[in-house]
Amino acid sequence: MLSTSPALESLITAFSRLPGIGRKTAQRMALFTLRQPRSEVEELITALQNVLERVRSCSTCFNITETDPCAICSSSRRNHGLVCVVEEPNDVFAIERTNDYKGVYHVLGGTLAPLDGIGPEDLRVRELIERVEKGMDEVILALNPTVEGEATTHYLSRLLKPLGVRVTRIARGIPVGADLEFADDATLVRALEGRIPV
Repeated sequence: MLSTSPALESLITAFSRLPGIGRKTAQRMALFTLRQPRSEVEELITALQNVLERVRSCSTCFNITETDPCAICSSSRRNHGLVCVVEEPNDVFAIERTNDYKGVYHVLGGTLAPLDGIGPEDLRVRELIERVEKGMDEVILALNPTVEGEATTHYLSRLLKPLGVRVTRIARGIPVGADLEFADDATLVRALEGRIPV
């Protein structure tokens, strides 16, 4: 595409690198940015610079933070004997939204994906083992229900059980408000396996 502005083309290219943003959406975002008041664009620039300068990984749980250790790891109100293992920081955000979980976290940084060349050494597995060896009561495996997530859950449970820690996984099943007739077979099987007394 012939662009009349190399600067605009550069912005479109930058936006198109964001996840889930195609070229057309990136172009709309760039043109939208041009129509905004200068103060709002400068606010965006400042926010991006602040993220680059201030945000880092917690040295304990590997969640994103501006302080090290993060607010969750340093909180005396959290149960430090209960750790929830997740793939990425956005999973921490999802669980925290419930306002129900009171333990701490461990962010693996992905899942095992041998076909993509991602093995245990590419994840924060060693750091998880070290934390468990220092004393944990329970490890909750809260990985996504993908092939890679399931393989990682199985791998971690085999590594952790000999350490004498209770290893659990989050339940899988029918979402609230869904009809059973539309659920796939694997979801129904998980829902039956994860049943609880009422």
